[in-house]
Amino acid sequence: MKELLRSIPPIHELQNQPTFMQLSKKYDVDKTVMTSILRMAIEGLRNQIIAGDLEGSDITSRIWNQMELMLNRKNKSRLLPVINATGTILHTNLGRTRLSRDAINRVVEVASNYSNLEFDIDSGKRGSRHDIVEDLIKEVTGAEAAMVVNNNAAAVFFILNAFGKGKEVIVSRGQLVEIGGSFRISSIMEESGAKLVEVGTTNKTHLKDYKEALSDDTSMVLKVHTSNFKIVGFTEAVSTQQLVDLKQFQEDLIVYEDLGSGVLFDFTEAGIGEEPVVQKVLETGVDIVSFSGDKLLGGPQAGIIAGKKQYIDKLKKHQLARVLRVDKMSFAALEGTLQAYANKKAKDIPAVRDMLLSMEEVRERAMVFLDTVTSLNLFHWELVEVESMVGGGTMPEVKIPSIAVRVHTDTLSSQTLADELRKGTPSVVVRLQDQHVMLDFRTITQGEIPKIVEAFRKIELTYRD
Repeated sequence: MKELLRSIPPIHELQNQPTFMQLSKKYDVDKTVMTSILRMAIEGLRNQIIAGDLEGSDITSRIWNQMELMLNRKNKSRLLPVINATGTILHTNLGRTRLSRDAINRVVEVASNYSNLEFDIDSGKRGSRHDIVEDLIKEVTGAEAAMVVNNNAAAVFFILNAFGKGKEVIVSRGQLVEIGGSFRISSIMEESGAKLVEVGTTNKTHLKDYKEALSDDTSMVLKVHTSNFKIVGFTEAVSTQQLVDLKQFQEDLIVYEDLGSGVLFDFTEAGIGEEPVVQKVLETGVDIVSFSGDKLLGGPQAGIIAGKKQYIDKLKKHQLARVLRVDKMSFAALEGTLQAYANKKAKDIPAVRDMLLSMEEVRERAMVFLDTVTSLNLFHWELVEVESMVGGGTMPEVKIPSIAVRVHTDTLSSQTLADELRKGTPSVVVRLQDQHVMLDFRTITQGEIPKIVEAFRKIELTYRD
């Protein structure tokens, strides 16, 4: 071991070797960065030698090989496009959903130029980023005012901190939910400084429970829409309208509903789920609602706050408004998404479109794929009926009928095949079901089909006898 450690050349000697300059030119990296990578490569090899994991005498070649691996990783993009063949429309791990073409174009246009993010073109004076999409949100929701923060979790914290800090906020026990990433309503309320007052039970909460909990210290009643789970059986909950009616007992009471996903398109008309539409919730007279931009809305990550002007104006002036603000590209994507709703073109939004696709449309995509892979003999293909999931912590019980292609091969296990597809370029993420690879065509576009075919072709070339 000591002999191997002593054989590691000094940094300055390696810097003077031709390979050092060759790698620097090949990867367009200056001497300072190259030296830093060289030190890390040497340190890694030194640790391997000490651990007894490295044998052999050609240490210098190992150093250059390690450096090249590190340089390759350095130049490789970390955020990569993925083909979602799972059938889960709002796949949280895969970035939820695609943006609409209009939203993408708006992002490219705004990102490629300077913009009026905080500049009033008419007056030539400083403007407010809150104004950019407020009118659109008001138009599509019917709210008096609106603003946007970076996600809905931030919106919940912001509203509780602004109006409930040091005061009591009443919540039904059945709505003390935990969503992805261990985000708990009870914990976020504690962080915000609000005092949680639980009422009712897990499965039943009555209006009288809220009435009895009202006190001089009560600032708010919070209703949390349970987007990611559903309690069935012996249950009872209080409607938003009933909570609004509590204001007759306490005039300054704020009624806030966290809608979670936030729906501007009424999916119930298509027989999909029971998600409350934002417009209808606001019609009850609720003071504030908040919802996500990147779930069923189909836009970028954002937390949209809408409601009565007197409360939204206070939020805009709050110190946290700057902490939680969104950037110009998020505004551009959100604007492009909201315009689709305003123009009655919600079906141009991929999340909405994919949920509403008919079985015939999905089957047609699958048939196009099958017609293209007939020459690939390593695999066996079968058209099957399956059920797609909405995903993204929404509509937990909703399953949408879909069409998939079931794939298997005598050469590879289903897990190995799934791994090969996932690790390819582009990455194809599939569903494993009944020990078979499933390609659900509800979440595969026509343009992605040739890429999936090519992915299978590469695997066949690798494993063909």
